[in-house]
Amino acid sequence: MADFINKYNQQPTFDALQIEIDNVRGVTDDSVKKIHETLNLLNEDTNQTNLDWLVENTERFCQEKAIYNAITESLEIMNGKGKLSKGAIPTLLSDALAISFDPNVGHDYIEQANERYEHYHRVEERLRFDLDFFNKITKNGVPRKTLNVVMGGVGGGKSLTLCHFSASYLSMGKNVLYITLELAEEEVAKRIDANLMNITFDDLMALPKDLYDKRIANVKQKTNGKLIIKEYATATASTIHFRSLLNELNLKKGFVPDVIMVDYLNICASSRIKPGNGVNSYTYIKAIAEELRGLAVEFNVPIWSATQLTRSGYTSTDPGMEDTSESFGLPATADFFVALIVTEQLSQLNQIMVKQLKNRYNDPGLNKRFIIGVDRSKMKLYDVEQSAQNIVDSGQEEDVPKPTFNKPNANKFKGLKV
Repeated sequence: MADFINKYNQQPTFDALQIEIDNVRGVTDDSVKKIHETLNLLNEDTNQTNLDWLVENTERFCQEKAIYNAITESLEIMNGKGKLSKGAIPTLLSDALAISFDPNVGHDYIEQANERYEHYHRVEERLRFDLDFFNKITKNGVPRKTLNVVMGGVGGGKSLTLCHFSASYLSMGKNVLYITLELAEEEVAKRIDANLMNITFDDLMALPKDLYDKRIANVKQKTNGKLIIKEYATATASTIHFRSLLNELNLKKGFVPDVIMVDYLNICASSRIKPGNGVNSYTYIKAIAEELRGLAVEFNVPIWSATQLTRSGYTSTDPGMEDTSESFGLPATADFFVALIVTEQLSQLNQIMVKQLKNRYNDPGLNKRFIIGVDRSKMKLYDVEQSAQNIVDSGQEEDVPKPTFNKPNANKFKGLKV
């Protein structure tokens, strides 16, 4: 049952259960008979159909019968009873193995030119940011089926960034699933409360219950989206757990996320590789990244996560991909990879420098570095004045869009050399 739900994202029908039970090995005929009798008593709806399961099992049935017929005919040929020569046996077997219901055997460059042209001009659905420069470098947001990663040092704003993006997407009416393996569910919700209510942690803690309820009602009135926060113990959960969670949320709450946050990638578990036994960190973390990206493709959502800087990268004002903690395979797998740079000077100005390290959505050389403002007491990021973007070797274009919010004194930061 669990395997069926995880694979097809729906409950099995009565007919599907009947057939699957017949295919189970190691069960006596009497047990199978009793199971069928029990199912007949429980069955209420025989009109539903699991189409994906039906197609897959029909295809398997046809393949098995074709292989059986090919082997039978090959035996007849070997015994001199067949009409074909022995040289036809490999062809018989290969034809049987090639049976498939999938009509797609590749892209025909000439014949499918029109489909290709339509693909070029199709407007891809993207999840926009509430930060101008992030929209600019991603061509108005991140697409679905992608893995996006922010990298920073300890206290560098990784979780803050994920919480801000979550609050922003929720405000836009999107469904957000926030998976945390580091902070407690209540701590994540606390940060998003401060962001959406635009109040400091201290004010949030001192807020009377009636005022808190009014602010929550105000947030609810402004969005049609939902935010689900799920906590797992550090290093215990993999994409197997995340997939089960997604299916369970869909079945029990009708919740389908538009974006998934995983805080954070390095403390997830791999569903394919067990730690230890000579497995190095490069292989292990790369496997986790590949599994998360596969989950994004499977559920048609963008996934955001984070990773740590190495010790040398933490003290550097110009970190690169080589400063990724534990595995260089992570940025190799990610679609979008940025570093959050925090210096003493930037901290005094309540600012963070963002450096593009990898970008499959746009030229990473354009707007390679830019500044965003940060209000840590409210867990918010914001656009700064254009004068604060005076960065050497930033690759920035002159037609930067107007910022949506200006922080006082943001123009003090000028000419930081990186």
